[in-house]
Amino acid sequence: MSGLQTVTRADLCEAVHEEVGLSRQECSALVERTLELIVESLEQGDTVKLSGFGVFQVREKRARMGRNPKTGEPAAINPRRVISFRASQIMKSRVHDAVVEA
Repeated sequence: MSGLQTVTRADLCEAVHEEVGLSRQECSALVERTLELIVESLEQGDTVKLSGFGVFQVREKRARMGRNPKTGEPAAINPRRVISFRASQIMKSRVHDAVVEA
């Protein structure tokens, strides 16, 4: 996979199929279940760490005052939960090296 493209679930399933040799239906189920486990963990507020890839975390953002960008009027921002992703050093290095070589 190269160039500027989006990697889809179907692309992941196809890559698993080619690498592992399971049927496309089994690969699809495997990818879907993996993604579902990640989402379920995040819903519960757990941290998901994928070694060599990165860490997904749920953070609690407190209520605060902001501004409406159109009018400049102050506006209250409600508390919320957000997902953050921090790439591992291995991933950062690989992405950096790929850009430098290109």
